[in-house]
Amino acid sequence: MLQLNRSLAFIDLETTGINLGIDRILELAIVKISPDGTQVVKRKLINPEMPIPKTSSDIHGITDEMVKDAPTFKQVSNEVKQFIENCDLGGYNSNRFDIPMLAEEFIRAGLPFDLNGRKLVDVQKIFHMMEQRTLSAAYRFYCNKNLDGAHSAEVDASATWEILQAQLLKYPQLGTSVETVLKVTGEEDLVDFARRFGMEKGVEVFNFGKHKGRSVADVLKAEPQYYDWMMKGDFPLHTKQKLTEILNRTLLKKE
Repeated sequence: MLQLNRSLAFIDLETTGINLGIDRILELAIVKISPDGTQVVKRKLINPEMPIPKTSSDIHGITDEMVKDAPTFKQVSNEVKQFIENCDLGGYNSNRFDIPMLAEEFIRAGLPFDLNGRKLVDVQKIFHMMEQRTLSAAYRFYCNKNLDGAHSAEVDASATWEILQAQLLKYPQLGTSVETVLKVTGEEDLVDFARRFGMEKGVEVFNFGKHKGRSVADVLKAEPQYYDWMMKGDFPLHTKQKLTEILNRTLLKKE
């Protein structure tokens, strides 16, 4: 069994789409595992304040009618933030989607979302390293059960927790703690969730466009207008937030 030093919250989201800068959360489910093994589930339908594309509804089954009377994310943001306070975070493809999307919603709601000191356990990363399949296949492979109700956020989040427990039994090299798991899978040195920036030798660099591989600070010094272009562009709020932090740090160095 996984030995926890603090609570681990498995997060699964259903959304209007997959664009971090545009799309919104429709359903949020969190399965929080305490160090003593106690499980607490929080699930909420969310009004995204935008129409739900049919292509998305066809996947998760959530329609405009189902969420029209639901609270907005801003209305539940404090409750959600308190629920995952001081927790490490887990999920399935959560490092690339669920956690970045949640961060975007917190920023829109005006609440800080700090990952400093948190461990991020992405079960998909373990699965793809070992077997390379989908969540339903992972559940069947590791737990020997069919995943009934897939694309329900609560079902998916709970299944993810079961998969991790089964992975610990199957792969002893993972150890029995969040720290030992991450020693095997590795921890990403994230700058922004959308990965528009990366880290090279402790320096933020661009991961896209004409400045790919160049220091963000150096580009902002040489081309201040590039900052304005990105801030006006269709980039996620978290990316813009990090860009502003780098700019402010660069300006302070000049002084």
